[in-house]
Amino acid sequence: MSQRSKVAIVGAGAVGTSLAYALLIKRIAGEVALYDLNKAKVEAEVLDLAHGSQFTSPSRIYGGDDLEVVRNADMVVITAGAKQKPGQTRLELAGVNVEILRDLMPKLVHLAPDAIFLLVTNPCDVLAYAAVKFSGLPANRVFSSGTVLDSSRLRWELAERTGVSTESVHALIVGEHGDSEFPLWSQCKIGPVSLTDWKVNGVPAISHDELDQIAIDVKNAAYKVIEGKGATNFAIGLSSARIVEAVLRDEGVVLPVSSVLTNYMGISGVALSVPTLVNRQGAARPLDMHLSAEERTKLHASATALKASIAHLGL
Repeated sequence: MSQRSKVAIVGAGAVGTSLAYALLIKRIAGEVALYDLNKAKVEAEVLDLAHGSQFTSPSRIYGGDDLEVVRNADMVVITAGAKQKPGQTRLELAGVNVEILRDLMPKLVHLAPDAIFLLVTNPCDVLAYAAVKFSGLPANRVFSSGTVLDSSRLRWELAERTGVSTESVHALIVGEHGDSEFPLWSQCKIGPVSLTDWKVNGVPAISHDELDQIAIDVKNAAYKVIEGKGATNFAIGLSSARIVEAVLRDEGVVLPVSSVLTNYMGISGVALSVPTLVNRQGAARPLDMHLSAEERTKLHASATALKASIAHLGL
């Protein structure tokens, strides 16, 4: 199915082109269309990607500065927006990117009326909420990448400290993709073993203080990368490609994407990341989960922070 599908990427910056590259080398879509206002930039990126097509897949890559390239896409991924600057929070980006989306979303829905829409631009939770409002589409068809990348960062940190494969680490970051996000330590496992029971020579492999520091490192990881190289692109490109793959291949995989919630643990009218079934319907449904009292409080605090931002923007 995915090899016959078309993915349109709005934005040919570092993230959009990294996503396009990941889609091609992983053979996820039959067509990849890249759109950007900068004609010379998008045409150059398309050429660079196309020149390597012998070594990837028979997928077709094309694009330009005419939004028409998005037409009839099965999935549209939005990466365009103001760039996050060193020291700038994701929520500080909200105002300008919401206005970009206000103009863009109706046009995209007109060109690709049956598409699933994935928001990667930050602040992705606020933009997911705005995109649902501007598009008039149901929440399952318009959602954001949420904390899929944050969770991957967490798994890598834990794998490095325990000496196991990242594939054997089962851990999630939930809530806002930003400053109020937090790990679900109560649900974290290495293989079938709870993290709290993972010991070496009878001693816990990771102390509580180390866990606290890991949570901080994961939350600040993007800021560190941006400070050093100006943008995050490779990992978000790969994680976004994973979401696209899950949708187009109708996988029914559980990922912590961010969609607008309705009466989820008492939370409604805000988009934030929780474990969600992802398939050809998009963010099909959030899954119930057991939280500790502290985790439940943190989830509601994250929702409150995002609602404050939404209210400030007049959404």
